[in-house]
Amino acid sequence: MIVIQRVRVRWTAAARGAPAANARRGLDQAVALPRSLPETDVVIHEVLADEAVNYQCHDEVLAGGFRQATAIGLWLDRDEATVTVDRLSGSAAYPRPYAPTRLFRLTRGQVGRYRANFRFTGCACSRSWYYEDWLVHVSYGRVTPDCFVHGQPDHDADHRVHLYGGTGRRALTYP
Repeated sequence: MIVIQRVRVRWTAAARGAPAANARRGLDQAVALPRSLPETDVVIHEVLADEAVNYQCHDEVLAGGFRQATAIGLWLDRDEATVTVDRLSGSAAYPRPYAPTRLFRLTRGQVGRYRANFRFTGCACSRSWYYEDWLVHVSYGRVTPDCFVHGQPDHDADHRVHLYGGTGRRALTYP
């Protein structure tokens, strides 16, 4: 079983300032998984804290096969001993979509963590931007409800960039 948790924090351009940043501080943290997860190859716990609803968290569980992960921008591939996790090129306006990127390779019992942030627009002609900060955990094997909250990942891929212009907070790195 592969368990994925993606925590997203979403805000608009109007919420770019320090007071709004303080309101969303700490929301990009892992949360406890639901106690009962479906018995399937891939389970995704999708969590969204959106400025539009005062950052109240909404969560849902998606279940299915390996291709289910494409719904959240990941590609999974498994051989006898490992699961390879790649990030698919996406629809973000910034950082510009790039070729699929290898995030990590997990053996049974391991957890990988991926952090990223993005600026999106509904279409190229739209002036209404919105931003998302992602925290994604991927586990190869059964997990406890609090494993992402308290455990340390075996692999860590941090692709966060400075979204508002100026000098970068972190450089985009590739493993």
